[in-house]
Amino acid sequence: MKVKMLFFILILIGMGSGCNGNENQVGEKNHSSISQIHTSKPIEQSVSNHAKEKIITKEEISDVKAVNTDKELLVAVKVENFNRFRLKNIEKSVKSDLEGMYPDYKVFVSSDKKMFWELEKIEQKLQQHDTNKKNLKRDLNKLKSLMKEQT
Repeated sequence: MKVKMLFFILILIGMGSGCNGNENQVGEKNHSSISQIHTSKPIEQSVSNHAKEKIITKEEISDVKAVNTDKELLVAVKVENFNRFRLKNIEKSVKSDLEGMYPDYKVFVSSDKKMFWELEKIEQKLQQHDTNKKNLKRDLNKLKSLMKEQT
């Protein structure tokens, strides 16, 4: 009898302590911080860094990834919750804002999760100095063709 009671108390303590892990996360707005890409001179990413800073200020966008070449800027945005119903409008808005800020660049914007992940991989390669201009252009051309397929 005492063993059953002790076992029952241990189970209650275990369950009670397991429920306390996420107290401080309730009610916080989950905003991902954008990562600045710092690379060597041949592959300058200041345009994409500036674009990410401007785009992340929009309320409906929770995260953004961007990479640029000499003439092109590719951006992927992450949109959460009910804002997903307005994806096309959000994409158009972001694209028009970026085209206004960077008239010399051809701007590509996508809200597709696969594009977001692929741009994240490219950003990591740039951050680790694991790519060159030729490979960067090849990777971005693949992404552009995927974007065109989806439209």
